[in-house]
Amino acid sequence: MVPVAALRATPLHPVHRALGAKLVNFSGWEMPIQYSGILEEHRAVRTAAGLFDVSHMGEIEVSGPEAGALVDFVTTNHARKLHAGQAQYSGLLYEHGGFVDDILVHKVREDHYFVCVNAGNQEKDYEHIRAHNRFDAEVTFASDRFAQLAVQGPKALATLQKLTQVDLSTIRSYWFCDNHVAGASARIARTGYTGEDGFEIYIPPGDAERVWNELLRAGSEFGIRPCGLGARNTLRLEAKLALYGHEIDASITPLEAGLEWIVKVDKGEFVGRDALLRRKEKGVTRRLAGFEMQDRGIARDGYEVHLDGSPAGWVTSGSPSPALNKNIGLCYLPSDGAQIGRIIQIMIRSRPAGAVVVPTPFYQRAR
Repeated sequence: MVPVAALRATPLHPVHRALGAKLVNFSGWEMPIQYSGILEEHRAVRTAAGLFDVSHMGEIEVSGPEAGALVDFVTTNHARKLHAGQAQYSGLLYEHGGFVDDILVHKVREDHYFVCVNAGNQEKDYEHIRAHNRFDAEVTFASDRFAQLAVQGPKALATLQKLTQVDLSTIRSYWFCDNHVAGASARIARTGYTGEDGFEIYIPPGDAERVWNELLRAGSEFGIRPCGLGARNTLRLEAKLALYGHEIDASITPLEAGLEWIVKVDKGEFVGRDALLRRKEKGVTRRLAGFEMQDRGIARDGYEVHLDGSPAGWVTSGSPSPALNKNIGLCYLPSDGAQIGRIIQIMIRSRPAGAVVVPTPFYQRAR
């Protein structure tokens, strides 16, 4: 009998149990899917603030004289153009142009980059970067050194500001600084995965429980809620933020996923560049599109999508939208069938349900 691998847990696992969270297996981690309920948690982030434990995410550090050259060689975006204290969304690709992972690159200094990667891909990403290291640079697997908390929503800044001496209003979107939160050493990044303003905080694991509790106390006057992966998923879907294993994977290129903006072919050689140039020259045959259901029913991941009665694509993500009060989703369609206003059919329990291709993101916060 093959033993079942034990699920990994974040430093906040006892806290989640004490709060009565519903726990699920997510990429080999036992994580909270919800506390008070997905709808309530989703609305808290859209109107006030939500606190997420995202300590399952991975961290990789690249350092040395040619750290920037290595990061630029293995990622699609242009890391060396970043200023110290700036971050960017990027991708790791295979030679054929498909995704190894989507990532956040932080430039700490010219000779030091900090990369946040998806939980289920962290070991794979680390080995991928190491395998392509032909530079004077060192690659360090650093996940065990960090817990990560995300404070998201219109009251995120006011909540976090109580616990740090940094003037958070001076940190622009996709910038970060190293300082303290509630007395803990912290990397404070104005980034997130919800479509709202907010911060992602990297702290030592031993400080995670105390900082979590301090954040909940600080945000209590604003109605902050602990939030699970369920709300995180509906929030990111409304904002059309890709989820690895759904919108992107090894078979999908950035060109198909609507992520051409993170591909900087002019920076020079990088892994997957030649394949992307060939694909672009030939023309992309499928594209990611957003849709709203017109008939009753919820489109779920993997459901078949039809055009004019024939199979044409598949749903990558689908859910009710709490902000829009509609059933929405993302799907891959042939490029010539992904136009706004195009009527499509989603096969729900072997029956076609009408939907329409709509502009995305589905939701954008007021600036």
